[in-house]
Amino acid sequence: MADPAARSAARLAAAVALPAALVAGLVVYRVLGAHRGTPAPPAPRSSAARSAAPHSPAPVAMGAPPLAEHPATVCRALLSRLPAALRDRPRRPVTAGPEQNAAYGEPAITLACGGPRPSVDPTAFLPSLSGVCWLAVQGSTASTWTTVDREVPVTVTVPKTYDPPGQWVIEFSAAIGTAVPVSAARPSGCAASS
Repeated sequence: MADPAARSAARLAAAVALPAALVAGLVVYRVLGAHRGTPAPPAPRSSAARSAAPHSPAPVAMGAPPLAEHPATVCRALLSRLPAALRDRPRRPVTAGPEQNAAYGEPAITLACGGPRPSVDPTAFLPSLSGVCWLAVQGSTASTWTTVDREVPVTVTVPKTYDPPGQWVIEFSAAIGTAVPVSAARPSGCAASS
């Protein structure tokens, strides 16, 4: 039988670890935009069901700030790796900067490469989605997710109708991880991202 001191230490460790794990799980759950009652992601649909997704052929209005040579090269590489459709939302034309901007679906989920680097509060929670570290800002009609661990910032805007937004943002992580180099100056909350 184990001595009483060892059992007491084990109970104390369990009493501390369990609440800490629950709090961490709740924080991740809230940041990714999930809420009670959210159904699991839909199973792949047939081509007939895909055509039912809202689609507008009209170009999506986006700005295209001038980019220096390096960011422009990185953004072109990223845009060349983006899919023709985001789940069942087809890619749409954009009004400006097709070499740095992309849009999907109706209402449009947009991706802008090469914008301003966001300022990050040292205590901000920075979720790492498939190895890419993001700063999520919730707005009244959309959430904006900007990479904070890449040489060239990438911003994804997800309208509120696509809930939870993190499940849509993660769709871009593989292309960003491949095309956009990791920055040497990453916020401390991103230390674990690759």
